[in-house]
Amino acid sequence: MIRQLHYVLRILLVSLIVLLPSIAGSQDKIEVLGLRHWTSKGYTRVVVDLSAPVEFLKNRISNPDRLYFDLKNSRISKEINTALPVGDGILKTVRAGQFNQDTVRVVLDLEEIKDFKAFILDDPAQLVIDVYGQEKISKTQDAAPAVKIIVLDPGHGGHDPGAVGPNGLYEKDVVLDVALQLRTILSKNKRFRILLTRDKDVFIPLVERTAFANSKNADMFVSIHANASAKKTAKGIETYLLNWTNDEEAIRVAARENAISLKKMKEQMKKYKSDVDIMLSDLRRDLKRDESIKLANYVQSSIVSTLGENYNDIKGIGVKNALFYVLFGARMPSVLAEISFISNPVEESRLSKESYREHIARAIADGIDTYASGAPQMQKIAGRK
Repeated sequence: MIRQLHYVLRILLVSLIVLLPSIAGSQDKIEVLGLRHWTSKGYTRVVVDLSAPVEFLKNRISNPDRLYFDLKNSRISKEINTALPVGDGILKTVRAGQFNQDTVRVVLDLEEIKDFKAFILDDPAQLVIDVYGQEKISKTQDAAPAVKIIVLDPGHGGHDPGAVGPNGLYEKDVVLDVALQLRTILSKNKRFRILLTRDKDVFIPLVERTAFANSKNADMFVSIHANASAKKTAKGIETYLLNWTNDEEAIRVAARENAISLKKMKEQMKKYKSDVDIMLSDLRRDLKRDESIKLANYVQSSIVSTLGENYNDIKGIGVKNALFYVLFGARMPSVLAEISFISNPVEESRLSKESYREHIARAIADGIDTYASGAPQMQKIAGRK
């Protein structure tokens, strides 16, 4: 009896030794947690939710026409729906499956596309795929009066308060109020149609904000935030556009707004540089970068000059570059305005007052109106000759 028990135990031990590597390998694999999409005429954004950032290969093949993305060292969750019907004239379906032991393949079955872009975001980890359809403009549309669509994006919201001032003021509340006032001001101009990514205290993921602007075929995207720093003396106004930077402070600001650590932000910049380089080269080719610079300069100049007329010690930090997730994939001129430092006791006190927020809203409106009127560029981006 004892001899048989020893034999059984030996068998179990050997089996466990054999299985351990595969069990450990399974635990180390990145999990594909879900598939989502947003669609509109001429544009679809697909998001693959992940347990961690992943490296991937991409390719397009024909008969039938499809894109596929092979996610390395990954496995698919048993709980997810692996087929996502789309049928928007751009994509037929999105599918995901375990291609082999170490690879999940995500397939986009195509109807008719012009181009596509893909990039990885961190925390939450996501593969974002933007697919662009052929632009078809009818004669009726072409003859319609031009109304510029402006999407305003109050940062944070819901469970995400953003930065919190020394006296407890929430960034999410400040920027929402500024955005609501800005909508009221801009809506008086019949040339503008104003949309908000959020108009109440709710959380909207970063990828949804840009997708919303793209789906509405927006002409401008303005994200509104309040800055913060460990240095209580830090103060001023700065406006950002999407681009690479070596500026440590700009990287820090982007990391905070992207809700990741500074270390992770730097790792992301190195790991996915080629993907972002492609995105930025497309912006330059489409002249969106130059237009974003103009918009950023007008907004920055207007905020600094307007506040300077009404308050002492207003500091303009300038127009800067950084990799803000909320600007990734935007198809229109887009900027992110840091309207004051909520971490600075003086500027927090000002931000808590209705009059100060109204001055900022009117200043941003003036900057947008000047840009929309086609006035020549007045300033240069900070750090550029």
